[in-house]
Amino acid sequence: MDSLHGPPVDQDLLDFAVDLAYRAGELAAERFFAGEVHTSRKPDGSEVTTFDLEVEGLVRAELARYAPRDAVHGEEMGTTAGDSGRRWVVDPIDGTYYFVRRMPLFNTRLAVEDEHGPAIGVIREPIARQTVFAGRGRGCWRSTDGGDVTRAHVGDRRKLSGARTGMGNPGTWSEELLFALHRRVFLFPSGGTVGVATGQLDAYVIAGAPMGYEDLAPLPVIIGEAGGRVTDLTGAPVLSGDGTVLITNGHLHDDLLALVRGLPTARDWKALG
Repeated sequence: MDSLHGPPVDQDLLDFAVDLAYRAGELAAERFFAGEVHTSRKPDGSEVTTFDLEVEGLVRAELARYAPRDAVHGEEMGTTAGDSGRRWVVDPIDGTYYFVRRMPLFNTRLAVEDEHGPAIGVIREPIARQTVFAGRGRGCWRSTDGGDVTRAHVGDRRKLSGARTGMGNPGTWSEELLFALHRRVFLFPSGGTVGVATGQLDAYVIAGAPMGYEDLAPLPVIIGEAGGRVTDLTGAPVLSGDGTVLITNGHLHDDLLALVRGLPTARDWKALG
């Protein structure tokens, strides 16, 4: 389901998705600055706040009006069935850990899938005041709240040594993975998907604690339309992989896969708590 096949998505649908992610992100930011955050634990041990539920509720309410026949899958409220052949995937607050600890590193993620596969991906970063979005056959774009909308494209670096490489969840990485990358590339503590899609980074690695489907759903369209490549760290399709992520400008992908092949990717971070 990761490959981009099929006709260009409807522009009106893409515009609606971008606007919806913007509004959801603004609600998340408003709650972030409002003060105290109350948390509870989900069955998998991860944190959830009433604000995660509130933001996802906003998205679901808008989708019920705009596309009532579409299925919706959300991180917090599960799956609502539909019969249109289209599904929305929402992560209302990606980075709840940071949100709870008053770190402005969270974002809102929205994706659309149709009978052809991944169709739309949107990442709204409300504190950075920017949105990166893509529609199948429509390109990848970066918009800022100042009004600028520019085409987003990956960089052209072809040399692995010294490549600017972002780290996702590095505190849960294995030592072997950390050392292997540290010896060859220039590791950055932040930047992520948006950094690669806009050419600020050459690659991005997520390992350790596995990513959920809601985290991954926007990636194939955003990175594919930006000219890059995304898989898990074994080279498998990211949406059906092992929860790790490798995002690159495409030129460095095979070299990075070879560099980490066979290495353990996670340590027992739960034992540290």
